[in-house]
Amino acid sequence: MKEDLQIKFSHPRHTKTVIANYGRFFVICLFAFSCDSKQELLNQKDYEGPMMRLDSVNRLVTDSAKILLRLQALVEEVYENNNQEWKEGLFLQYYDNFGEVSSTFKSNYAFYDKKQNLYKGVGDVIVTNATTGDELNTEELFWDPQKKEFYTERFVTIHTEDEIHTGEGLTANEDFSSYKILKPAGTFTIDETTTPLPQ
Repeated sequence: MKEDLQIKFSHPRHTKTVIANYGRFFVICLFAFSCDSKQELLNQKDYEGPMMRLDSVNRLVTDSAKILLRLQALVEEVYENNNQEWKEGLFLQYYDNFGEVSSTFKSNYAFYDKKQNLYKGVGDVIVTNATTGDELNTEELFWDPQKKEFYTERFVTIHTEDEIHTGEGLTANEDFSSYKILKPAGTFTIDETTTPLPQ
């Protein structure tokens, strides 16, 4: 009976082995959990939305203390690659060498591609020459600030003081003092002296 009550103590070397085995098991579990977490992170889509949002934008663009452009928008979003988007419309005023407004640009939506250095206006795009009042209307227009020109392949309507010009495609300089319709469709004369017909 004394033999039954005898407690056997394990050898210290066996205790170290058991602790080492538990330690390995714990590390393997941790590693497996860590790999799952990393895999979940890798499977997540990269954020592609704007990095910055500005409200009530009114910005002057200058060069050597000379005003070149005034940019106005209700909302401006800037992306990681420095592209910019104006989902609620964009209004631009272009200035001449004397600091006077030479032309304006307005669109319902606009996007700036930084890599191409190109602006794109979409939806009821209107460009107006401030001196003559000539006005361009189209649904899509590109502005290249490097070349200082507008262009489109879409249908265009140009209102001058006494004529309306229509056609497809256009190139024009930035102040809209010179333009060319690529495929003219027609020119209509506005006769303001004509008396209205009686009703």
